[in-house]
Amino acid sequence: MSNIQKVKLDWSKVGSQLGLRGQTAAALQSFKKRNDDARRRVQQLSEAPQSIDFQHYRSVLKNTQVIDEIEQYYKTFQPKTYDVSKQIKAIESFEQVALKNAEETKSKVQVELKSLEKALGDIEGARAWEDTTIDEVVEAAPEIDKYTEELVKKGRWMPPGYQEKFPNLSVL
Repeated sequence: MSNIQKVKLDWSKVGSQLGLRGQTAAALQSFKKRNDDARRRVQQLSEAPQSIDFQHYRSVLKNTQVIDEIEQYYKTFQPKTYDVSKQIKAIESFEQVALKNAEETKSKVQVELKSLEKALGDIEGARAWEDTTIDEVVEAAPEIDKYTEELVKKGRWMPPGYQEKFPNLSVL
């Protein structure tokens, strides 16, 4: 019996735990599919009968010469062995690329998280709108002041659509 330890891999968590997206996630899904297909095929083959009752076929079929020939092929059959080192190297290189992509994704996510945390801190630390002065608004967004100047130069005192949204409800 071999000393290989079998580890159950939860494929549904691999992508989310590593934060994989895009091409890396697609490659992982493709690898998972090939793995599942291979496991399914091995299971089917292991459940198949392992021995052939040639005597039964001789008793059922009239042409026993065919059975003799098949039995001879069966007895002399030697399965081919393959060098899987190339496949193992391909898997290892895939793993290296996947790890590299995961690290890049992780660093990008960390940068984005820092940016979002800063934005959240700015939002939480901002003063209430009522406490903000016009000078502070103009300082933060000078384009508002320029837009207002253009409206005044054109003799327009209200921005377009203002009266429709906020009609004058005063009664004279």
